[in-house]
Amino acid sequence: MVDSTDLLDLMAEIMDPEIPVINIVELGIVRGIDDSTPPNIIITPTYVGCPATDMISEMIREKLDAAGHGNIGIKNQLSPAWTTDWITKEAHEKLRIYGIDPPGDHTPSCPRCGSTNTKLISEFGSTPCKALHACKDCLEPFDRFKCH
Repeated sequence: MVDSTDLLDLMAEIMDPEIPVINIVELGIVRGIDDSTPPNIIITPTYVGCPATDMISEMIREKLDAAGHGNIGIKNQLSPAWTTDWITKEAHEKLRIYGIDPPGDHTPSCPRCGSTNTKLISEFGSTPCKALHACKDCLEPFDRFKCH
């Protein structure tokens, strides 16, 4: 029998392909391990139709196979829908350091200089889950993770 903690630790080695400073567990994509025989890794994409979903599934499959867990399945679960509430607090700080304003009930702030003197440039950022902002003080553009 495979220990679910060991499987989650293995999944935490997989970095998000669009935001390579956080792993898929920290991002909340990995929802857990079901109790079927053999078990399944339960994942929920950040958006239905997210272009990284297939790549993430392939990365999980490769990681499981390399660890000798070829019998473990991968199950996409769309309900409940993914929410930014599932992003860990540790990942919030990693996002900020990487240059992305993390989601939350705060005024958008520049991850480079910390200023809240910012403006929304576009609801569409570098990925569907982010919006493009700009700092009016240091003049740097930055992505902000959309809350949902």
